[in-house]
Amino acid sequence: MSTAPTEPPAGPPTVADALRFAFGTLTVLPVRLTRWDRATARGGMLCAPVAGLVVGVCAAALGTVLLLLGGGPLLAAVGTVAVPAALTRGLHLDGLADTADGLGSGKPAADALRIMKQSDIGPFGVIVLLLALLAQVAAVSELYAAGWAAGAVAAVAGAVTARLALTLASRTGVPAARPEGLGAAVAGTVPGRVAAVVAVLVLVAAAAAGLGAYGGPYGALHTAVAVLLGLGAAELLLRHCRRRLGGVTGDVFGGLAETAGLVTVVVLALG
Repeated sequence: MSTAPTEPPAGPPTVADALRFAFGTLTVLPVRLTRWDRATARGGMLCAPVAGLVVGVCAAALGTVLLLLGGGPLLAAVGTVAVPAALTRGLHLDGLADTADGLGSGKPAADALRIMKQSDIGPFGVIVLLLALLAQVAAVSELYAAGWAAGAVAAVAGAVTARLALTLASRTGVPAARPEGLGAAVAGTVPGRVAAVVAVLVLVAAAAAGLGAYGGPYGALHTAVAVLLGLGAAELLLRHCRRRLGGVTGDVFGGLAETAGLVTVVVLALG
């Protein structure tokens, strides 16, 4: 992921600045950050679902190709799950593991944050990471078994929902747990009403995708419900982190993204 620029910002950020922030902080795609300030962070987090769309399309493409080449649903699912990990260098998965270690320690906020900042992964993190990856592969495999379109839409829906959870977690009123890092850069930057509008747009798009992939109105409703439940699970984790840690960190953002994406694909598979 790109580093922050040293040049001071000049004038209001553009849409291009916002997109560069989103892709530069949420993916490893070769995007150079031109600004690192609160206004650009606001735009970047509003564009986070766009970054998720690109990641999801790449994941769906690999999974579909593997399936059509005769690799089978399981291999297609492994490829699909591997792409987001590769396009983020595993940072969201690392955030999930670190958040699990911090929350699972049962220690006060300062100690839990110190545990999360350490480079190693503890037992809670290992268990949560392993189960999360297994659940993702199992769910996506079930969907590919129903057809390439079902698996592909799930891959995209999960990736977009994961990044939409970050947009909602960046809303005003959600504090940072530390004075530095990505959490501090984006915490509280997105107006709540604007975040809600972005969420509605994603829900409508998800329902439209589910309409064709999962068969009529039920498919549209099922996909929209899956996205809602994914966001709901991330919101529950966010509230717990606010109580236990005092706010959000970069690791918490990773945990929120992985939680939202996982719940979304699991709910789609259960249908």
